Amino acid sequence: MNFQQFKQNNCIVIKISGRMDASNSSEFENFMDTVLSEHSEDIVIDLEGLDYISSAGLRSILITGKNMKTKRQELKLCNLQDDVMEVFEISGFSSIFNIFDSIEAAVE
Repeated sequence: MNFQQFKQNNCIVIKISGRMDASNSSEFENFMDTVLSEHSEDIVIDLEGLDYISSAGLRSILITGKNMKTKRQELKLCNLQDDVMEVFEISGFSSIFNIFDSIEAAVE
């Protein structure tokens, strides 16, 4: 799993590529803890490059969302591939998070 980070408008955008599963979900959590300690803006996670997500990956995203909520920040997701979106829908996570079709739509 790889991360890229940049600022767009008043949001921090994190692009994730690869797979998110039990073998690396803690890496995501640690990365996001660092981002949250350095930034107070809302965060957009671009999942266009994410090929696969397991329940461990979903759990990590949920933990990040909860951590952000306590800091009054908003977590937005965008560009979910069909297979990843299906996992979000089946798990009910699509109703928990704000999901957008593009980075531009998410940062507005």
